[in-house]
Amino acid sequence: MKLKASLALAFGLVASAAFAQTELVVATVNNGHMVEMQKLSKNFETANPDIKLKWVTLEEGVLRQRVTTDIATKGGQFDVMTIGMYETPIWGKKGWLQELKTDAKYDADDILPAMRNGLSVDGKMFAVPFYGESSMLMYRKDLADKAGIKVADKPTWTDIKALAAKIHDPKNGVYGICLRGKPGWGDNMAFLTTLVNTNGGQWFDTSWKPQLESKPWKDSINFYVDLLKNYGPPGSSANSFNEILALYNEGKCGMWIDATIAASFITDPKQSKVADKVAFAQAPTAVTPKGANWLWAWALAIPAGSKKVDAATKFVTWATSKEYIELVAKTNGWAHVPTGTRKSTYANAEFMKAAKFAAAEKAAIDSANPNDSTLPKSPYVGVQFAAIPEFQAIGATVGQEMSAALAGKKSVDAALKASQVAAEREMKKAGYYK
Repeated sequence: MKLKASLALAFGLVASAAFAQTELVVATVNNGHMVEMQKLSKNFETANPDIKLKWVTLEEGVLRQRVTTDIATKGGQFDVMTIGMYETPIWGKKGWLQELKTDAKYDADDILPAMRNGLSVDGKMFAVPFYGESSMLMYRKDLADKAGIKVADKPTWTDIKALAAKIHDPKNGVYGICLRGKPGWGDNMAFLTTLVNTNGGQWFDTSWKPQLESKPWKDSINFYVDLLKNYGPPGSSANSFNEILALYNEGKCGMWIDATIAASFITDPKQSKVADKVAFAQAPTAVTPKGANWLWAWALAIPAGSKKVDAATKFVTWATSKEYIELVAKTNGWAHVPTGTRKSTYANAEFMKAAKFAAAEKAAIDSANPNDSTLPKSPYVGVQFAAIPEFQAIGATVGQEMSAALAGKKSVDAALKASQVAAEREMKKAGYYK
């Protein structure tokens, strides 16, 4: 009996050694594309029986907090992290992320240049894009036609204001234009930074001095407050992406300038009452085309010092591969694949046919350059943010001030003055200048 037991034990050990599973803890954000990845990851586990995935799915703000704390303290809680274009260059430079080395089959050259550059430091890639976006104009072609206005592929802000005035019809529940007003560095400030950029402004000059009381900032914020006061929906200071998406799908917005990713929702007849009445153009410009449209990616990264680099690399390359995009297409149709990452997606005739926004989206992404997004020279990387650790706090404070100005709680000048004081305090405290 003893022999049998010890033989069984020995065989058991051999078997378990052969099937020792590596558990990967994946931190991700609770949006549609990521939830879909979680569902489809069973395919990855079937192909890689030695790897088991454990998902931690969080709301955007909570995700940011948790992964930032974990990586800064070398907590080691997560093996794969979902991060954005703001964190990647900062953390890559600090040596907190594993450089991603991929093989020929993965074809990193297929990744859109804007995405690859935004997720790299000194030519080394520290995160791979799961989906990418820029911003663009989404407008009601039926309303523009009725007003007798042809919208240019590259409109100006003067054109936009004129069209908003023409199609604004609040009696019938249609507002000329809907724009973000809810405070947050990734909410109202993402949009407002592009408006400031195209008006020739910047967050910081080459000495890192905040520029919030400069002419471009004053021009931009006055224009924005005036535009929404006259032609926007009531309560705009509480609206961000999700709130405006709901308004747009109900047919209440004549125009919207926001994330290109919105296009797949507003053209979906299951979600949108105006799916067949929507057209697209590039984000409007004013003084310069530089920085007029933002650039963002949700990307997958591996913390430096991870003990599971091989397994984690296998997973992040699977989830951002051409094969994964094809798997989503096969499962849900080409109109529902994660976009904004690979040239091959846009070279696919089935995708181009299914996604009528695709050409405008790709043009927007291709024209965004995080290394050259302001007319005056700037010391920072980023289109709609400055990729420095202090920006989160500064952007949050300025966002509150701009939202207050939009709500009419204070004047634009007072809001910009308070913003300048707060930004200077943060930058001095961080030692950028005395």
